[in-house]
Amino acid sequence: MRHMILTGSLMLALSATAVAGQVYKWVDAQGVTHFSAQPPQGQQATPINTPAPRQAPAEPAPSVEELLDPEQAAIDKKVKEQVAAQEAERKKYCEGARTNLAQLENNPRLRVEEDGKVRRVDEDERQQRIADLKRSIAENCK
Repeated sequence: MRHMILTGSLMLALSATAVAGQVYKWVDAQGVTHFSAQPPQGQQATPINTPAPRQAPAEPAPSVEELLDPEQAAIDKKVKEQVAAQEAERKKYCEGARTNLAQLENNPRLRVEEDGKVRRVDEDERQQRIADLKRSIAENCK
């Protein structure tokens, strides 16, 4: 079994080089047609044209939309950039909201600064802020 796998792998590896090279065709004295990578000695051989391997284009091909309407393609690109910016802003907001929620849940003695004065947040206000943050996270963060 391992011998078959090894032989198959070797043939597969060598097939790529065989496709890339020149192939010759000739008929022997018994009328049998042969194909080989090297021409036979002392016989007339016909070279067969093999297609060259296709190379990937250097630049990505323009999409159908870009070919049909370049103005629309520019608008689409601008909209995609705006959506990406909004998504980044949303992720930043969600990260901050989750951090604030963790602070509220883990610290029962919360203090806030309002109008230059520091005051302690009572338990009812703390629970209300926790509920508001949870609702906001559920609505805005996925």
